[in-house]
Amino acid sequence: MSGDVSLAADVKFPNAEGFFDRKAVVIIRQSLDDDSEEAMVARHGAGLMHLAWRPEKNTKVLQMKVPEKSAMRIGLEKRGENYAMFISLNGEPMHQLGDPIKLTFKEPFYVGIGFCSHIPDKIDTAILSNVVLENAAGRLQ
Repeated sequence: MSGDVSLAADVKFPNAEGFFDRKAVVIIRQSLDDDSEEAMVARHGAGLMHLAWRPEKNTKVLQMKVPEKSAMRIGLEKRGENYAMFISLNGEPMHQLGDPIKLTFKEPFYVGIGFCSHIPDKIDTAILSNVVLENAAGRLQ
């Protein structure tokens, strides 16, 4: 994609076990390389949420953890070079949480949803539903 982006999804973990060893994400990446520049909003199995980003290729991922837990809906908005985390805890309208971070990506870039386990040999599941992707900022719902 190119330009501004609004991306959001409801997140549910059907298996109550797993806690911090899994996460579902909405993500914007410069490339599909493992060490690509990226910005993501993640919800972990135990409810931890954060905005994480890699500002340059082949560098460490930085993160901004938030005190809120167990948002049912997570979102990521790209407005110019600003990337912001959005959440909805109990079905209320999505709202921005924390300050945006600033990143510079070349266009086009990749946008998507994802899931990973932090334990490679463990099988687990997340359900990302009601996905909204708009090629404009200010469209999270």
